[in-house]
Amino acid sequence: MSGRLDWRMALLLSVPPLMWAGNAVVGRLMVGQIPPLALNALRWTLAGALLLPLAWRVLRHPEVIRIRWGYFAKLGLFGVGSYNALQYMGLHTSTPVNITLIAASSPVWMLMIGSIVYGVRARGVQLAGAALSLAGVALVLSRGEWARLAQIQLVPGDLLMLAAVISWGFYSWLLARPPESMRGDARPSWNWAEFLFVQVMFGWMWGAAAAGAEQVLAPADINWSGSVVAAIVFVAIGPSILAYYCWGKGVAAVGPATAAFFSNLTPVFATLLSAMLLGQSPGWYHLAAFALIAAGIVVTSRPVKTADAR
Repeated sequence: MSGRLDWRMALLLSVPPLMWAGNAVVGRLMVGQIPPLALNALRWTLAGALLLPLAWRVLRHPEVIRIRWGYFAKLGLFGVGSYNALQYMGLHTSTPVNITLIAASSPVWMLMIGSIVYGVRARGVQLAGAALSLAGVALVLSRGEWARLAQIQLVPGDLLMLAAVISWGFYSWLLARPPESMRGDARPSWNWAEFLFVQVMFGWMWGAAAAGAEQVLAPADINWSGSVVAAIVFVAIGPSILAYYCWGKGVAAVGPATAAFFSNLTPVFATLLSAMLLGQSPGWYHLAAFALIAAGIVVTSRPVKTADAR
């Protein structure tokens, strides 16, 4: 049963979307300073190192991880390995505001993946909410000019972010529908840091391989500076560790349905940060798109009325 949402919990749940928005803005600032896949690999290298003192216990029993390697390889690929890498690549041609607004359309892709892959039928209110969210995404992609949709003219970065959101959808369903070895009494007694650390280990392997391929196919140097180091430290601590911790605590306290509303603060924070740090003022279609996406989430999250309801 969910607890009350007081101001302290509201403040805690506001931290993750702020970190996610900061991640998008920092990723944009790093364009030309560090290759996107290298940034992703370095981010998770440092995050793993910082988690190690809290999660070293899992390394004492490698057989526990070994018998579940297939599951964690998939989690690492779709989460740590792909999502942020695609986002950083997308930021080379798109903007933080567009990136976070497209990310806010994730319920659409969650429903599609659940229906096609897991056979979970969507409810009517979920489909209505998905339609509103999808309209918001279309508004962003068209830059407020609907004729562009007919011409299928999309910014490459927007397409990369759509791929990232779909990847995150698979990641989320893998968390929601784990194999038998990760359910009930069979699940290892790991805390949040240990569970995240194992994901980071497998995701880092995917990320490092991608960064290596990037250097072979499109070699580029890292322009090391104080700002680059600060950016890597921020994305490793804020979006990678702090956001996960606050999100987990918040969801445990008030439940996932209530916590989900806070994720829609991400494009709001991204808009504010972009205006302050990048000088990118939002267009009218950004605000309209956010309203549509937020309305879609509200509709989707409405409680189901049962036959016993009065």
